[in-house]
Amino acid sequence: MEMDYLDPQGAEHMPEMADSSFALDFLLSIKSGIHTYAIAITETISPELRQALYRQMEQSIDLHAEISDLMISKGWLYPNDLGKQVELDLKSAEMAISIARMKLFPNDTDRLGMFATPNK
Repeated sequence: MEMDYLDPQGAEHMPEMADSSFALDFLLSIKSGIHTYAIAITETISPELRQALYRQMEQSIDLHAEISDLMISKGWLYPNDLGKQVELDLKSAEMAISIARMKLFPNDTDRLGMFATPNK
């Protein structure tokens, strides 16, 4: 039988790969938020608003540190080892390409008989 990516066996190790992807996306979103807070702080006139934005930016910086530490401990990020980080990035890019090339929908989409269904 041809490999069917709707089959749960085709999803081995996907939760681990998804976790690292979600963490990286979260980290990048936090970085973007920090940048936006910094711009907003320089453009506001109100001292109270500037202080509130500054506190929020500090919280975002702390969150960035927490997510970075998590990713480093899991082996998803190597900020101090460029060689390992490049190797990891290349592996991630190859995985993305292989997923893009997958035939996600088989020609035969008939699932009759695969699940416990009442007779028609």
